[in-house]
Amino acid sequence: MSRRARPAATPVLAVLALGTLAGCAAGASNGRLVGSTSPALPTTRCGTSHTAVGVPVVVEVERGLTTCQVAMTIESDYARAVAAGKVPGNGGGAPVTIQGWVCQGFNTPVVLATGHASACHKGKQQILAVLPPPNTASSNSH
Repeated sequence: MSRRARPAATPVLAVLALGTLAGCAAGASNGRLVGSTSPALPTTRCGTSHTAVGVPVVVEVERGLTTCQVAMTIESDYARAVAAGKVPGNGGGAPVTIQGWVCQGFNTPVVLATGHASACHKGKQQILAVLPPPNTASSNSH
């Protein structure tokens, strides 16, 4: 009774290949696409940045799919362009193109009503810079 021997290396190679793929996926999580193509799904918060005048904002991917790295870079580049006076309008309020994204700050009534400081659009994608909620503990102490 002759059985054909199965090479021992085959299962080992399969396990190594799966481990390598899992390692790549874990290491690449910073570059994964985030956001949503459905308005019913929540936004993705990518991190904190600052406006041209140093106000902290939360950078969110509101619509479409992009990476948080791209969202953070676009918001940072937009703030630098406004601070450098490269954006026309009162306080840099006019639209400006940053790496193919069209960015624009909102006027004060909109900021106060929504918390949205600025938005950047590219096709159906949208990134928002949103004021963080006020810290109620520090606002109660004088």
